[in-house]
Amino acid sequence: MSEVKTSRTHRDKAEAAAEKPAALGQDVDLDSYVASAEEPAYQADPSGLPAPAKEQMLGAGVMLDDLSQRSGTYIQMDNTPVHSSVREEGVEVMPVSQALAKYDWMADYWWQAVAVDADKYTANVELGQHDGYFIRALPGQKTVFPVQACLYMSQARLQQNVHNIVIAEEGSELHIITGCTTGSGNDPGLHLGVSEFYIKKGAKVTFTMIHSWNPEVAVRPRTAAVVEEDGLFLSNYVLMKPVHSLQMYPSARCVGERATVRYNSILVAPEGSSLDVGARATLEAKGARTEIISRAITTGGSIIARGYIEGSAPEVKGHLECRGLILEGGGTIHAIPELKGNLAGIDLSHEAAVGKIAEEEVEYLMSRGLSRTEATATIVRGFIRVDIEGLPPTLGAELERAIEASEKELM
Repeated sequence: MSEVKTSRTHRDKAEAAAEKPAALGQDVDLDSYVASAEEPAYQADPSGLPAPAKEQMLGAGVMLDDLSQRSGTYIQMDNTPVHSSVREEGVEVMPVSQALAKYDWMADYWWQAVAVDADKYTANVELGQHDGYFIRALPGQKTVFPVQACLYMSQARLQQNVHNIVIAEEGSELHIITGCTTGSGNDPGLHLGVSEFYIKKGAKVTFTMIHSWNPEVAVRPRTAAVVEEDGLFLSNYVLMKPVHSLQMYPSARCVGERATVRYNSILVAPEGSSLDVGARATLEAKGARTEIISRAITTGGSIIARGYIEGSAPEVKGHLECRGLILEGGGTIHAIPELKGNLAGIDLSHEAAVGKIAEEEVEYLMSRGLSRTEATATIVRGFIRVDIEGLPPTLGAELERAIEASEKELM
């Protein structure tokens, strides 16, 4: 098993925080899971992976039989990288352990956006570190196709520890689609994932994450981004399949003038799923912008939809929007929008709404010849369609395909 060697300081902090409870969400007993697993063989050609695994990955937007529309590919099964490759110049994709060995300057990024001692989950990623992906766009390089990465869990009761680093150098453009999924069945598992994004001056990163877990998996991502002058970070998150519990609160710091961050989330919670999901953005430089948009649907599960924007520089602008829909079967949605302004001249706003499908909308569509089920499906389909500005056509098509595949199960 490949282990990442990091500084003594990081390990000291992690050891001190190992028992620190999570600030948000359901607590998870880490001792209920195992961190070791059989190491699968490396695959120079990822199409040679087992067919059932490839099918699960495809459901999360990761295509392995045809890489012609991918700039790069990274596959990790359990805690072992099994493939990494690039097809486009100016892009680096490799296990993070290789990047740490290759570049001395990785110390400038490792645990700089996410605190190693934030809670027991971040601490455990450091103490039980195995690997993750390193993706980098070189200065001025603009990718045509997205880089794809898959974090796949196959062993029952596994604790998957992942630490990812993404760097978009000055003036570059990088598009990433990450699919996280498990083998077939309903085996328990725990995914702990730390992801750190660094968007340099004038760079652009679009990051689309599709989760396709199972009803017994607990998921605890810890993600943060640092965006410099005229940089753009566009993050899209889709979860339309059952999961036991999910708690994530990604954060972004706009530290350069006119830095922009947008978060878009589509969440579905069937009975038995507990989701605590949000996004946080701090606008720390003149003219910085952020938008946090979420669409939440429950068919029996519970959803907490959080959002936090803080403005502390002149001419910054931010907007929060959370809309929740409770379908038949019940469930709960709790929207928690927060705004904090620290000086005059800022523009922060929010809107939140939770309710059910309006009967008059259903009746109108039925009057046009649709059945009640068809009318309801049409309304739900429109509800979860979020217009994502700036998404490249290839990535937009992948996102649309993933949503359409899940809509059938939802309805």
